[in-house]
Amino acid sequence: MANEVSVFILDVSNSSKENIGNELSEYLEQLKSRIAEWTQPVGVTKVSHRAGDELVVISSGYASAYTLAFYISRIWKFTDHKPYFGLSFGNIQEDLSTINIETWIHPLMKQARNANDYLKKQQNRLLFRFALPRLSDKQGFTVFSKQFETLINTSLTLKQVQINEQTDIQSRVCSLYLMLGQQNKVSKYLGRTTGTISHHMKQGKTQVILHAFNDIVRVLDLLGTQNEQRLTDKLQTTIRNNIMNHINDYFPRERRL
Repeated sequence: MANEVSVFILDVSNSSKENIGNELSEYLEQLKSRIAEWTQPVGVTKVSHRAGDELVVISSGYASAYTLAFYISRIWKFTDHKPYFGLSFGNIQEDLSTINIETWIHPLMKQARNANDYLKKQQNRLLFRFALPRLSDKQGFTVFSKQFETLINTSLTLKQVQINEQTDIQSRVCSLYLMLGQQNKVSKYLGRTTGTISHHMKQGKTQVILHAFNDIVRVLDLLGTQNEQRLTDKLQTTIRNNIMNHINDYFPRERRL
């Protein structure tokens, strides 16, 4: 029986500059532990921290890797050294729990690497890119894998434009709204009026960005056959609960703006 999984390879921009390598490596090691904590109650996830500035994740479900990548992008603390994610999803014959992530060789890993390498060469780098394997069995979504890849990446490119246009406070409000889910909670945490928060959400296109994220997640869920929406919903709930329980660690007071 085939198992539905997704993969991301995270790399960091400008990681060799400004003597920040050790600090970035320590941060990625912390993220590795946090990902393990977020995903422990939800399916199976394998995480590897490689070569100082790279994380590799394999997770149950077509949408899980992208979900994790999006949340990581919203809590990322090095504004001058942004992450970028090469992603893929599809089926494997192995049991994910038995895979050795350090030695696993599979078309999904190759495609995630290809997507990451594509981003690495960009001057104006996107946060996310999918590359899907051209599988030969021609079953399910793989019949249209190239078309799905084009549509998803087009949506991600348009969303990136909106993310890039956000000011620091608009970006912070967007991230906090993703985690807290209510404007009044964001208002209370930032010490701003609800009117101010509403203004920043509107100007920063928070709803548009988060709707685009959720639409992509739902499409990936629907491509699967193993009740993936329930898994992805549980994953998002677990991530948000964990972040809310340690919100000062993820959004320190000195960075509230």
